[in-house]
Amino acid sequence: MPSPTCYLLLNPSRTSHRLLLPSPRLPARLARLRVSCDVPRQGSDGGGGPKRGAIPAGPGKGKKQVVFFDVAPPVSQKSVGEEGKAEADVKKDSAALRLLRRATKRTLSVLSNLPLAIAEMFAIAGLMALGTVIDQGEAPSHYFEQFPEDNPVFGFITWRWILTPGFDHMFSSPVFLGMLVLLAASLMACTFTTQLPMVKVAKRWSFMSSGGSIKKQAFSESLPRASIQDLGVILMGAGYEVFTKGPSLYAFKGLAGRYAPIGVHVAMIFVMAGATLSATGSFKGSVDVPQGLNFVIGDIMKPKGIFAVAPDVFNTEVHVNRFYMEYYDSGEVSQFYSDLSLFDLDGKEVMRRTIKVNDPLRYGGITIYQTDWGFSALQVKKNGEGPFNLAMAPLKMSGNKKLYGTFLPLEDSDPSSVKGISMLARDLQSIVLYDQDGKFVGVRRPSSKLPIEINGNEILIEDAIGTTGLDLKTDPGIPIVYAGFGALMLTTCISYLSHAQLWALQDGTTVVVGGKSNRAKIEFSDEMNRLLNKVPELISANEKTVDNKSSSA
Repeated sequence: MPSPTCYLLLNPSRTSHRLLLPSPRLPARLARLRVSCDVPRQGSDGGGGPKRGAIPAGPGKGKKQVVFFDVAPPVSQKSVGEEGKAEADVKKDSAALRLLRRATKRTLSVLSNLPLAIAEMFAIAGLMALGTVIDQGEAPSHYFEQFPEDNPVFGFITWRWILTPGFDHMFSSPVFLGMLVLLAASLMACTFTTQLPMVKVAKRWSFMSSGGSIKKQAFSESLPRASIQDLGVILMGAGYEVFTKGPSLYAFKGLAGRYAPIGVHVAMIFVMAGATLSATGSFKGSVDVPQGLNFVIGDIMKPKGIFAVAPDVFNTEVHVNRFYMEYYDSGEVSQFYSDLSLFDLDGKEVMRRTIKVNDPLRYGGITIYQTDWGFSALQVKKNGEGPFNLAMAPLKMSGNKKLYGTFLPLEDSDPSSVKGISMLARDLQSIVLYDQDGKFVGVRRPSSKLPIEINGNEILIEDAIGTTGLDLKTDPGIPIVYAGFGALMLTTCISYLSHAQLWALQDGTTVVVGGKSNRAKIEFSDEMNRLLNKVPELISANEKTVDNKSSSA
């Protein structure tokens, strides 16, 4: 702050001043404010004339201190152009913000449209149905054969309609996942624009001060010789939350029914999020393993999406200890089992379990399913020599029936022809044998240990070695899907709870009552009639109590 040039004490009652404004021709820092003052003299000299003396600096009644400075206040450093530019930037930002708010509001309004959400759900259901009709996960050659271009299905559907949009993997295709994202966006928009405001309104205590407004409700009634206090007692006994303010009363029940639609939306979003995670973050693999052999989990697992991350458990080794089957009395296979052991990197067995169809093994987020079986080899002795392992080859059969075969060559003097014993099997319990001429010889069970004579050779079937068919899968979305479905069932049930509201106003000795309910309107009216009929009974009981007290007094 610049130093003052003078300090002046003025007496307002005896002061006259004259202001000289700065000249526009002078610089701002040379401008001065001149004040002329007439101040009473302090005492007089010998001649009786006024004596000029110093004006005391102390504060006093009617006195003011005026400070003058010899410089002008500093001017702004911004030029007019810079100030205009800053103002334009502010207006531009404000316009952009308004445009963004308007676009957001418009987008939410479109997404929260109920017909759009219904159309999205129908589209997803249609894609799911289409995924059950079209074979999933097959090689491209399969679709070339099933949907050829020279003979389109329904006259227009070819393999291009399947492979181009990814319908051969429907539930991980961009079309299906995009519809899930769009439906989730619609649910969230509906939640924020409709459901949350409805909950806020329902939670608000809204007293009515007009009897006419109360009588306009879906249910209304007048109670003579009653009070809102008596009505409040009865309503609280029926489970209502009751609030009073002067002559007004407000009560509600079933607020959870207002929250339930929000829970339904959240649960559906959980289900779709879990399904999306399953489609984009899982691993899957299949393997056929003969009894007694091993495999490493990570060697057969393949990622099914861009978010798939291999866990450490992929280093686990699986050993097939035993594979066996059970049969019906007719000879058909009824169930098949695999006795599995799991080993870590140090060779330590961390788990052993026997699995079967619909009873998988779960370990470290990996699920191993028993899905199929096969015939790996026959252990055969020939004339007491062996045993020899003869590989069993699958033979083509119509339908889903299985047939396996193998061949045991015999020594022959003619090197130009190879002759031997043929063996066929439908399962692991019986082997059909044919001689070198193709004639039926007999049937043997591997467990019987009975030899059979064929073309001068004694053949003994020691064992039938089966092959277990296993499917392995990691699916991080399953817990989320299960949690979403559980929450969906719970919130759907809660949403059927009706939200009832009741207003009352004390008008002299009469109470005007009115209310409404979002569901079960007939039941709500019956409940109100039943509760209001209790009010006269309560009043009579109170009057009797008062009379008894007065008579006893």
